Amino acid sequence: MDDLQQLKTEFFESGEFLFALGDPKRQAIIVALLEDKACSGLRVTDLTEATQLSRPAISHHLKLLKQAKLIDYRSEGTKNYYYLSHDTSEIDKLKKLLEHVTTILKNKK
Repeated sequence: MDDLQQLKTEFFESGEFLFALGDPKRQAIIVALLEDKACSGLRVTDLTEATQLSRPAISHHLKLLKQAKLIDYRSEGTKNYYYLSHDTSEIDKLKKLLEHVTTILKNKK
C-alpha cells in the first residue's frame, strides 16, 4: 500500500505538468519553440503564425506553460520572447513517476 500512496503523491505533484503537456495546442507551441533554430525565443506573433492560434489563445496557453515551468520569457523593451525553460525539475518528477509505475507493473507479474 505504501507504493500506491507514493504513486498518488507523485501523480498529484506532476498533475499541472501533465495537464500542460496534454493539450495539442500547447504541444504545438512547444514544437514551435523547439524548431526555433537560434533558441533566442519567439514572440506571440511568431507563435500565432506557427500554430494558427489567435493571440488571446496563445497568451492563455503560454500562461499555463509558464505555470508548469515548461517555458520562460525575457523582455527586450516592450517585446517578450518565449523559450523553453532549462529547468528540468518537472521533467525529472515525471520520469520518477513513470519509473515508479513501471516498477509496480513489473512486480505485479
